[in-house]
Amino acid sequence: MDMRVSLSGWTLDNPVIPASGTYGFGYEFAQFYDINILGSIALKGTTKDARYGNPLPRIAECREGLINAIGLQNPGVEKVISEELPRLRTVFKKKSIANVSGFSVEDYVYTASQFDQQEDIGILEINISCPNVHGGGMAFGQKPEAAAEVCAAVKKACRKPVYMKLSPNVTSITEIAKACEEAGADGIVLINTLLGMRIEPRTGKPIVSTGAAGFSGPAVKPIAVRMVYQVYETVKCPIIGVGGIATADDVIEMMSAGATAVEVGAANLVDPYACKNIIEELPVKMEAYGIERLSDIIGRAHV
Repeated sequence: MDMRVSLSGWTLDNPVIPASGTYGFGYEFAQFYDINILGSIALKGTTKDARYGNPLPRIAECREGLINAIGLQNPGVEKVISEELPRLRTVFKKKSIANVSGFSVEDYVYTASQFDQQEDIGILEINISCPNVHGGGMAFGQKPEAAAEVCAAVKKACRKPVYMKLSPNVTSITEIAKACEEAGADGIVLINTLLGMRIEPRTGKPIVSTGAAGFSGPAVKPIAVRMVYQVYETVKCPIIGVGGIATADDVIEMMSAGATAVEVGAANLVDPYACKNIIEELPVKMEAYGIERLSDIIGRAHV
């Protein structure tokens, strides 16, 4: 069984990648299993400067998944490069995906440029769900022009492949994906979290400090599959599918919709062995379904 896939000329042993924000900087999970079995790792979202994140409480569980308002807590790109990457290097021998966040185009360019110089970074994943502080606070990913502006600026400054991570909280995901591709994106990552809310029945108050927050987990998978399917018909660049992935069947479904690789998010917070279990289950499912090479099923749902 051949589980290899290729992202912009970079061959991964399998398509399973822990999603940014659900796997720390990777080395934390090495205590549970050999993380070198992973296709890659999407590192915790990183900004130019250190961020404490949002006030507590930041997490609310629900039957359908998870609400989170972490707020991009991270030590800043310089410390990630000087401290976190060396720690990861001791336990992970493959290249990682750097998840870059920012609040201005200049922020994105600076942080992406720092990661671009690191040999053990394979792809720059640009999270455009962040609010544009110079543009009235609307997320960069909510307007095609703003998404394209970030993409073009990062592409101009960097040599590594640039994958744009898109927000699903938009009217037309295909317009934004197309704008990013036209601006030079090497790939698309979707979806980021949906907006959700939990309210405490006793008090009648929102559970997390920000009120509305990022909703992820099993309930978002049909939405993610639909958006990957639509974007696959719109762009020619590779897609990394994210949203509700918890089993090998989920991986096969997402790849059939058009994803070349997948990221596993909330499942890691429920079970630290989630990615390991999926990777071990994939060959069993491939044999059962008569799949010899996983790369052959990319986009097979399209007539």
